[in-house]
Amino acid sequence: MRSQKFNKILQAVLVYGVLIFFAFFMVFPFVFMLTTSLKQPKDTFNYPPRLLPRDPLTAEIETYDTPRPLYTINGEPYALVEENIRIIIFANPADPSQTAELPFREATPVGGFVEQEQVVIDGLEVPLYEITVNGEVVQWGQVGQTAFGRFVSVADPNKEVLQNTRLSQPVEELSWHPENYEAVVALQNMDRSLTNTILVTLGVVTGVLVTSVLGGYTFARLQFPGRDNLFVMYLGTIMIPFVVLITPMYQLMVYIGWVDKIASLVFPWVFSAYGTFLMRQFFITVPKEIEEAALIDGASRLQILWRIFLPASTPALATLTTFTFLYAWNSFFWPLIVINTGNVENHVLTLSLNVLRGRAADSPNLILAGAAIAILPPMLIFIFGQRFFVESATGSGVKG
Repeated sequence: MRSQKFNKILQAVLVYGVLIFFAFFMVFPFVFMLTTSLKQPKDTFNYPPRLLPRDPLTAEIETYDTPRPLYTINGEPYALVEENIRIIIFANPADPSQTAELPFREATPVGGFVEQEQVVIDGLEVPLYEITVNGEVVQWGQVGQTAFGRFVSVADPNKEVLQNTRLSQPVEELSWHPENYEAVVALQNMDRSLTNTILVTLGVVTGVLVTSVLGGYTFARLQFPGRDNLFVMYLGTIMIPFVVLITPMYQLMVYIGWVDKIASLVFPWVFSAYGTFLMRQFFITVPKEIEEAALIDGASRLQILWRIFLPASTPALATLTTFTFLYAWNSFFWPLIVINTGNVENHVLTLSLNVLRGRAADSPNLILAGAAIAILPPMLIFIFGQRFFVESATGSGVKG
């Protein structure tokens, strides 16, 4: 008995461990998107990449008006007061193993910059400079160069250090920048695009629900000549590729006068063969005896649909709502065709993100902030509506 109980616990632990492992890889891109959208532009280019946003700290130095970036050198706090100081690496022509690193301003070219003398070191001709090494003036050749930063001790401003800035350790703290979202809204008029997207999505979802419910009930319960053939023809429109419909649909929008208008994003999509099929299949599962009893009691078809069929079809309606919402919210190709790029007032989120990708190419944090605005609403809708998918597939359609 104990062995069986232990095996069940072990099996559950393994199953949950595997699920958590794969869930981590599924969720991580979304988490990284959210955290990066709250970073500063410079923080997004760090290597290796970091998950949480961090900001560099600064320190006040007496001889400088503005705070300077703070670094840790040999365990002590130093402030960076000058960047990109050109450092020349010199070598002794007689003994190339002897080298020295000095700022460029402390070296004098032998012969001047125009006719500077050359010297051979390790088989290569290099410029010759006059420098001071250990208090002695010597003529050594340039074998390399780099860029250093000048650091001043926070405790003792008279103490200075020259060091490679990229190899120095900055002092940072966790910090969030929700103002990135305000910057995206101001840069690309994202609030208007979000409003348009909400209106278009609500219009499409409402239209699809109304037409699908009425069409599904008609094909499931009403008897008329050619019903089944008409339904098969309507269902067959799902097989028509969208690229085939683009030209005639655009010509229709031009004829009606809806090009570059929000109406062109709503009304062409309020009829859904998939939605009609889904609701029809669900309505078929409702026992006919319930409908016949309602008809005997004097209920009309609309009353039966409203009071009996709709309350029983909540899982199907939720599933259709979720799928339609995701499609309408993420629609890109059709808005790209029918809405002009310059008409920012009628842009939806997908169009604004496409423009933002070019305008904020040097600021990945702003691009990901815009992506978060577009992704989070449908993701939340999907999470809250996913339980209805199972009910739609396994439910009997009858509520006890």
